[in-house]
Amino acid sequence: MAEHESLEFGKADFVLLDNVSMEEFMANLKLSERALQNQMFKDNINHNNPPVLGWSSELVSTVEYIYIISLNILHFPQAMYERLFCWIVGRINDIIEVKNYDARVHGKNTVIGVLDIYGFEIFQNNSFEQFCINYCNEKLQQLFIQLVLKQEQEEYQREGIPWKHIDYFNNQIIVDLVEQQHKGIFSVLDEACMNVGKVTDEVFLQGLNVKLAKHAHFTSRKLSPTDKSLEFDRDFRIRHYAGDVAYSVVGFIDKNKDTLFQDFKRLLYNSSNPVLKGMWPEGKLRITEVTKRPLTAATIFKNSMISLVENLASKEPYYVRCIKPNDVKSPLLFEPERCRHQVEYLGLLENVRVRRAGFAYRQIYQRFLQRYKMISEFTWPNHDLPSDKDAVKKLLQGCKFDHDVAYGKTKVFIRTPRTLFSLEEQRSEMVQRIVVFLQKVWRGTLARMRYRRMRAALIILRAYRRYKVKSYIREVNRRFKNVRSMKDHGRHVKWPTPPKVLRKFEEAMKSIYNRYSTWAAKDAPVRAKVASLEALKGQRADLGLQRPWEGNYVKRDNPDTASSFTLVSSELQRKDKFMRVLFSCNVRKINRFHKAEDRALLISDRHLYKMDPLKQYKPMKSIPLYNVTGLSVSPGKDQLVVFHTKDSRDLVVCLQRMVPANESRIGELVGTLLSHFKRLAIRGLNSFQT
Repeated sequence: MAEHESLEFGKADFVLLDNVSMEEFMANLKLSERALQNQMFKDNINHNNPPVLGWSSELVSTVEYIYIISLNILHFPQAMYERLFCWIVGRINDIIEVKNYDARVHGKNTVIGVLDIYGFEIFQNNSFEQFCINYCNEKLQQLFIQLVLKQEQEEYQREGIPWKHIDYFNNQIIVDLVEQQHKGIFSVLDEACMNVGKVTDEVFLQGLNVKLAKHAHFTSRKLSPTDKSLEFDRDFRIRHYAGDVAYSVVGFIDKNKDTLFQDFKRLLYNSSNPVLKGMWPEGKLRITEVTKRPLTAATIFKNSMISLVENLASKEPYYVRCIKPNDVKSPLLFEPERCRHQVEYLGLLENVRVRRAGFAYRQIYQRFLQRYKMISEFTWPNHDLPSDKDAVKKLLQGCKFDHDVAYGKTKVFIRTPRTLFSLEEQRSEMVQRIVVFLQKVWRGTLARMRYRRMRAALIILRAYRRYKVKSYIREVNRRFKNVRSMKDHGRHVKWPTPPKVLRKFEEAMKSIYNRYSTWAAKDAPVRAKVASLEALKGQRADLGLQRPWEGNYVKRDNPDTASSFTLVSSELQRKDKFMRVLFSCNVRKINRFHKAEDRALLISDRHLYKMDPLKQYKPMKSIPLYNVTGLSVSPGKDQLVVFHTKDSRDLVVCLQRMVPANESRIGELVGTLLSHFKRLAIRGLNSFQT
């Protein structure tokens, strides 16, 4: 970018001397060489399409273009450096910025920044750059005065604290000299740059002499003819707070203007490099759209300083003043006069005087009380006084510090650090006691919480154990609910899995149940035989008491058709919901026409079924047991049985005795039914008739 020596200018035209250098230049900027030559060197050097400086109203002639193009070549590297620097700063800020900031997650949005202030520059020849740097120092010194000196004294007055005024130099007048609207040096410089026609640095200095002739901190050779240290039409002097500085106006106009062609900006905007393209967003505008003058360097610098000062004013500054011991950078040389001058113009003496005349520490009553309330018994843990101010007074009176404090309207002021250190020591002692007390309380709280959790866990454990025990017992009751009506008295029923706590209990229950089932298996036939003997004693010779009573004789007497009988009985059990079969037997049925037919009789705990053995034991008739009112049996060997019902539709059958022959089953039938009805506590059976 800096190889502008390869261009040679003439009165009306110029030629490109080094094509290789131009190719490298275009390659670095990712630009098209043809586009550059067409746009910058051919299209613009004619009277019909003069170059554009930056706004559409300022078109220049070809003669003026030669001078302007030389300035553009000088300013182009500066503009590139400035845009690149701003891009790097913006890029860094974007990277370190907290994305999706949330105060609840990230905490308070606080910033710790370090501002390195460059000092005053006083050279043999001071130009526009030194003027801007020294203006920056004036602006920051004025902020220091506001934050440290002026606000310090104003705070005492605002709080009603007796105060001895300390004189200090306020450099606001120098800041106004530079940045004041319409009258400041920056305003005069911008007006000179905006004038139509040829404007020189001498014209700018003449404008300063007119508008600032009576200003106490400005002078020039025209205003002070006897001051031979200043040159006519070249120098002016400003009395800064750090000392007098003479500036040369040579180059002020050129350095303040933004003379970079809009054509340059459009060309760089068309670069294939996205970073370079983003640095020149104004390049996308057409010639007819560029209507506003670009900001001058002075205006940009002033706006930047105003923004910086506003940002610093919203923060709490901590100043670190650096004293330069000598100007030759020697580590062993100390110049007292040089150091004294720096201490003086930095305002350090005034700062020390203000601190000595005032109070070393101040704090609002609420925060002070929050920090030191544990020192006094009247304020710990909470006070009952009318206000926080009264509470602070009570606290400091108890510590006997009344002689070293002052009470403002909203703040308490402590004069010497010794008092503050004493308060901190007492606070540290009390904090240790409070910490021990809080530890005891917290440990007790943790112990109680742990105890409550353990107790809750124990309660839950006990409740769960009770639940498991109850669930197990309910499941046992459900499974063994009808074992009395089962033929094997529930021996086939599977026991549920018990919880660990009931394993021994289950073993005991199984032992008890085994004894019960054994007794029940033997007890039921005995009860049936006793019932049969009581009902038929002396009426029948053979009751079958000497043999075991099997109950289900159809399956035993007819092995070939036993499967069909079992299938039908299972279907009837599913349909009628009976629990077990009490008695079954092949019979001969005697109808009302005195005709005998082969049938099968099935008696369950709920119904009496008449079946046809020739049709695979198809049920022919079903009589609920609650409809049976009595039995009548014959005393002979024919084993005739009459089932009396409520509807008088009695059933008359003869029990068959196939295997073995002449086996009497009347006693078993009567005893089984009587025993069953007794268990169900059913009454109303008619007396047996013989």
